[in-house]
Amino acid sequence: MALQLMKLLVSITTTTDVTPASDKYFYVTAAETAAGATLTIDAASFFDDTGTAVTALPALAAGNSYFQVYVNGVLQMQDLSTYTPGATGVGSLAIAVPAGGPAIPADSPIVLEIVSFAPSSTSTVVT
Repeated sequence: MALQLMKLLVSITTTTDVTPASDKYFYVTAAETAAGATLTIDAASFFDDTGTAVTALPALAAGNSYFQVYVNGVLQMQDLSTYTPGATGVGSLAIAVPAGGPAIPADSPIVLEIVSFAPSSTSTVVT
């Protein structure tokens, strides 16, 4: 019999589930924020879906989460906002109001939405 290369046949099936979770935080502006200014909202100034005061803003998992900001129900451009996770005095959301544009009026609702994903995978190996 001639020499031959022996190889192993392996079959792998992987199933990945991605479970999204969305947390929303709400704030109502107390005063107008003029064009060219920055509105900074401390973590403790937000309240959640139940109306309970927020004590800290959650950390964003790298590659598995993102945040969105709505002002008066309108989704805002990502580069206008800076998100900092943490508790009161550390955690905040800063919204830069573009110069030359409209101000954010008093009593405007601000919604911060945090979307996180919890992926899990299982693999079955058949030899």
